Amino acid sequence: MSTMREIRERIGSIGDTMKITNAMYLISSTKLRKARESLENTEPYFLALQMQIERIMRHLPEGFTHPYLDTRLHTDEANRKRAFIVVSADKGLAGAYNHNVLKLAESKMRENRNAEDKLFIVGESGRQYFSAKGCQIDEQFHYTAQNPTLHRSRMIVERMMTLYGNKEIDELHIIYTRMVNSLTMQAECRQLLPLYTLNSRMVVGADHSGIPLEEFEMRPSPESVIENLIPNYMTGFIYGALVESFCSEQNSRMMAMDAANKNGAKMKQELTLQYNRARQARITQEITEVVAGARAQQQRSDR
Repeated sequence: MSTMREIRERIGSIGDTMKITNAMYLISSTKLRKARESLENTEPYFLALQMQIERIMRHLPEGFTHPYLDTRLHTDEANRKRAFIVVSADKGLAGAYNHNVLKLAESKMRENRNAEDKLFIVGESGRQYFSAKGCQIDEQFHYTAQNPTLHRSRMIVERMMTLYGNKEIDELHIIYTRMVNSLTMQAECRQLLPLYTLNSRMVVGADHSGIPLEEFEMRPSPESVIENLIPNYMTGFIYGALVESFCSEQNSRMMAMDAANKNGAKMKQELTLQYNRARQARITQEITEVVAGARAQQQRSDR
């Protein structure tokens, strides 16, 4: 019976697919655990560095200026040259992970259509998406999405610092996915340059008159301190963003593969029930045919 053969083939196909999705789930769980460990090992240093920068900002001399703090207010908003680092994945099968971050990047770039935006992509999915949209990609950082390291973060920071120092860009933004918890991943956009804010509580140039300031001396000069600390802070932030995105990708893929496994198991159960019903119907038909044949033979013998 062709229907039974087709059902049996579908059950086998679903079983083969479930082997793949289950393997991908296990691989993603292993990668997620390793990425979390690497983030936990480096996060305390960069959090301490951020706190130290906050202290330094509160003790900067009045009227202090530095290129990293230059908001370039003389440039019209419509003509500001912005750079976006978009962190995506190298492959799909991760639920809405790539979709969310790429849509956020598109919306941010549409906010100022006249700006000379520069696009820097991490991940093959982002490159394919923006290439299909006809967007110019200034640079793609290869092998970074699946292997976030401090070395790759420093390479990105050096490139961005060069562009900012040469005034080829006025603002630097990074768009990545933050892992809120094991069930929630949120796409975010953070401005890195100019460094006018580190968080919502500390703004460079704000009035700190009500805050008691301890004695604080910067050697050899505030300029040298800022010059050395800010690149390290940016390296840490970008590294954290890369690892957070990698964790979010693996977690999204785990959730997607788990849902696929559950759906596959449900489909197999339904198809198995359908197959058993078809098999029972076939057996019943064969028994009916045998009984009918035996009855016809008996009637012929009686005659």
